Amino acid sequence: MSPARPAGLAAAHIPPRIADAIPWLSDWFEAGALYYGHGTANSLDEAAWLVLSVAGLDFDDPGAPEQRLSRARRGRIAELAARRRRERIPLAYLLGEAWFAGRRYHVDERVLVPRSPLAELIVERFEPWVRPERVRRILDLGTGSGCIACALAHAFPEARADAVDVSPEALAVARRNVAEHGLADRVELLEGDLFAPVAGRRYDLIVSNPPYVDAEAMAAMPAEYRREPAIGLAAGDDGLASVRTILHHAGAYLAPDGVLVVEVGDSQEALQRARPDLPFVWLEFEHGGSGVFLLTAGDLERAAGDTTT
Repeated sequence: MSPARPAGLAAAHIPPRIADAIPWLSDWFEAGALYYGHGTANSLDEAAWLVLSVAGLDFDDPGAPEQRLSRARRGRIAELAARRRRERIPLAYLLGEAWFAGRRYHVDERVLVPRSPLAELIVERFEPWVRPERVRRILDLGTGSGCIACALAHAFPEARADAVDVSPEALAVARRNVAEHGLADRVELLEGDLFAPVAGRRYDLIVSNPPYVDAEAMAAMPAEYRREPAIGLAAGDDGLASVRTILHHAGAYLAPDGVLVVEVGDSQEALQRARPDLPFVWLEFEHGGSGVFLLTAGDLERAAGDTTT
């Protein structure tokens, strides 16, 4: 039986060797019955992220386990870990960072913590569904922290991206990330509701991770998720409020060979029931995730022209 972990935490409790500090802290998180899902899936990964971030080390540094933590760094780890357990704040907010598509982004409580499976599709440049060399204009609807728009700009270096969000607070975070990634000349941030700020523009690729949490799921959310801005999560009784609008208007903003990719998460079944007329392609993921559909401009045009639906 492992020794009891103290409810309070101080530098003296944290083992100085990283290889010992991570499992010790993992056990301490486990004792606190925390909820994961904001960049990690379990207490061990959460502990590793916290320790290595404070130590200023890369996750794949082979020498990291044998390095030792100074008392000051152990104190910082103890401070952040205590807040994580006591206040149920996602670790990404405490560290001010999150990782998406292999790159670091600034995050705080003005935006959702990046965790979308869209990252995998972006890294693969949406092949074979998209011909990357033909992508010149991209739209990111509901950009939040700007991580999706930045990742798209990295993946399609010849393209320009428009990134829209209704929240000026979120756009302030996105602006910082766009600048830090050196993309201000290719990513334009626009304030407004979905397509409103881009009237008259056409895109080869439209990507969105809009709000899609239904009322029942919102009411049952763990404390960690309640730290995030509800505007980025809640989507009405059935979780489809934003998605309905996107589907209604997207055809007018896609180029003739354009593609629409949208994450709807657990609202997948509700959407399929609501729009049986659309031939959704539900994408699969090697690294986990579901609830992301793809439609072409032609799919949307045919559905709009079908007067029987």
